[in-house]
Amino acid sequence: MSSLTPRFGLNHMVCPKLTIAEFLEVAHQLKSETVEFRNDVGSNSLTDLETARAAGARAKELGITVLSVNALYPFNVWNEEREQQARAMAELAQAAGALGLVVCPLNDGTMTEPSAERTEALHTALRGLKAILEEFDLMGFVEPLGFPISSLRSKREAIEAIDAIGGADRFKLVHDTFHHRGAGEDEYFPDRTGLIHISGLEDPEISFDDMLDSHRLLVGPADRLGNVEQLRTLLAAGYTGPVSFEPFCAAVWDLPDHVAAVNDSIRFVNESLAKG
Repeated sequence: MSSLTPRFGLNHMVCPKLTIAEFLEVAHQLKSETVEFRNDVGSNSLTDLETARAAGARAKELGITVLSVNALYPFNVWNEEREQQARAMAELAQAAGALGLVVCPLNDGTMTEPSAERTEALHTALRGLKAILEEFDLMGFVEPLGFPISSLRSKREAIEAIDAIGGADRFKLVHDTFHHRGAGEDEYFPDRTGLIHISGLEDPEISFDDMLDSHRLLVGPADRLGNVEQLRTLLAAGYTGPVSFEPFCAAVWDLPDHVAAVNDSIRFVNESLAKG
């Protein structure tokens, strides 16, 4: 029997139709250790300092750690606009008592081939972000996207860039099980990972190259992404950080009882891990 037990958290993308206050109540009912607020869930987004302070205060009352504000996009196209966006997000994160920001790369089919220009753009962005993160005492959670059109697919490339700019004290990886499988990665970096995102894919007709965010479900017995195997590998190698549910499928958003559905997924993952 395995003793591996994930520390589960909740991303607002589980229930984006709920207000931030309602989302926190769901997280509390689920006994989630962490939450991730978002800036891309319409009217329920975290966008102003007053809401951020109130959300952070309520999370503290409930004993929940605010892990991140998600996400800065496209972080690796660094310019004056991106710098302003990063600073505004950092202010929100600080107001909410969050540990850091999730940052995602350009995902539009350009900059997909390795090149000196792409590497330099990544280094420039990380340097700019590092300065802001240091100013606000935040972490940067870098999330490679596994889509074929992504400009940063591999965690290895992200780590090499982080190390090249001396950023290991400010940047951690997001290991997203969906993107790990989409990128065809087989490398794990538990000691460099600050956050795991989990979601499932069940449709047998969709290839890993063609799968989209809209296909991402809660993790269950029909999962094709190998969530349990990925978690087992990371946990066995010493990862002790949060494991945050992040489905993007409208069918999940429209569920009548998110607490029951997420609890079912937690039960499935824990029981599967216990089987060894």
